[in-house]
Amino acid sequence: MNDKDVFNLIGLNVKVERTIKRLTQEQLAELIDVHEKYIGRIETGKQNVTIKTLNRIANALNIKLTKLLEDKTE
Repeated sequence: MNDKDVFNLIGLNVKVERTIKRLTQEQLAELIDVHEKYIGRIETGKQNVTIKTLNRIANALNIKLTKLLEDKTE
């Protein structure tokens, strides 16, 4: 899996989990103290996100960090 595939996978997982929790990008961004456009870039796979930020997202969504890294297509 190349870097772009990883970014897309993480982005999709963030979007799915955010949607399940019925949060907007803006609401999630407020919870982790980033700009909503940053969340949008993560979800579209355009942003290389740090583990620290992924952990903050996971905590805000009340899920395990590993859930954001899962490849559900395999």
